[in-house]
Amino acid sequence: MIFEVLPLIVGVLSGLKRLEPLFMPFKTLRFPSPQGHELAAGLDLPDTEPHSYALFAHCFTCSKDSKAAVGISRALAARGIAVMRFDFTGLGASGGDFADSTFSSNMGELLAAADYLRAQYQAPQLLIGHSLGGAAMLSAAHAIVEARAVATIAAPYHPKHIERLLVDSKERILAAGEATVDIGGRPFTIRRQFLQDLEQHDPAKTIGALGKALLILHSPRDSIVGIDNAATIFTAAKHPKSFVSLDDADHLLSRAKDAAYAADVLAAWASRYLETHAAERGPGVRIVEAGHGKFAQDIFAGRHRLRADEPESAGGMDTGPSPYDLLVAALGSCTAMTIRVYAESRNIPLERVVVDLAHAKVHAADCADCETREGRIDRIERVITLEGDLDPQQRAKLLEIANKCPVHRTLQSEVSMPTRLAG
Repeated sequence: MIFEVLPLIVGVLSGLKRLEPLFMPFKTLRFPSPQGHELAAGLDLPDTEPHSYALFAHCFTCSKDSKAAVGISRALAARGIAVMRFDFTGLGASGGDFADSTFSSNMGELLAAADYLRAQYQAPQLLIGHSLGGAAMLSAAHAIVEARAVATIAAPYHPKHIERLLVDSKERILAAGEATVDIGGRPFTIRRQFLQDLEQHDPAKTIGALGKALLILHSPRDSIVGIDNAATIFTAAKHPKSFVSLDDADHLLSRAKDAAYAADVLAAWASRYLETHAAERGPGVRIVEAGHGKFAQDIFAGRHRLRADEPESAGGMDTGPSPYDLLVAALGSCTAMTIRVYAESRNIPLERVVVDLAHAKVHAADCADCETREGRIDRIERVITLEGDLDPQQRAKLLEIANKCPVHRTLQSEVSMPTRLAG
């Protein structure tokens, strides 16, 4: 019986706690900037052929390896979207001098990255920008004609918003031509041309003429870029446009679960706009570690994608149902379907079926109907609510039919589970 195998499954799941998460394939890349130096990049890839490509722009003075960039890119890769992320000039592993960069040069580097993707792989259909990278992506998106959707995360409406970080140094920069500024505990040289360039941009015009689907992700508790920026971007944009609150996330999405949530929302939203979709895998199911925390798993069942995880109390991040939740969900959904089919075939006036289930480990001695008499056994309690004008005989018959659902029979029958290593 399957209940005799369940303890083994639990043992395997417990053993996973000793393993580090396995991430999607990653390629290290380099491509030329418009200024002639090399920019460092990386490509997060699915473990199968990507169904589309995305381009990610990181936040001001961050890098392609920020928690938000890594977390979101890996999560999208697990959903079949290849994501290229790169370091702007003078940041991370890229060449050039950060002091020479401007908002306009950032836009030029985004276009160069899109050109590289277009030439070497496939043009990006999805554009994602975090913080000032989001503002730059909004400004550059019109020139990436293949892009169908743009997503911003904690982005300012106007690039001049960055001057708030320079308020104590702005006069020195304008007077001397440059100044060293502390940003996030690190020194950066900011030149007069950087500030002057910010004046050249008109976000109302570029956002209004975006011509692509727009998703705005922003936390109402963002203390760096206020939520009012999201409202202004949303007002300036034309439909289709969407806004999703990141609740209590911080500006940098420093908690892995916040990046995972943003990626889940982003992937689901983008699927409506991407030209191509992953081909149906067939009747099988594939499970791939999502790369968020120890236990999060992405489940691919044909064209459908689900997420499994353990609750925080068990060391997970609670980004999806637990394996046992999925197990009883399979039983519950099968139960409701089986009852529905029977009721329809007999013209029984059943309006709705609700199935509540709970899984627990109980002492075998407490189960009068169980063959096992020692140790603990698995108990799945199932409570079925039948709505409609049903007489007692119809209710009794539907309860009898519930026990004949295929998943119920599988759980009570002998199950063969051959397991081998791929390749």
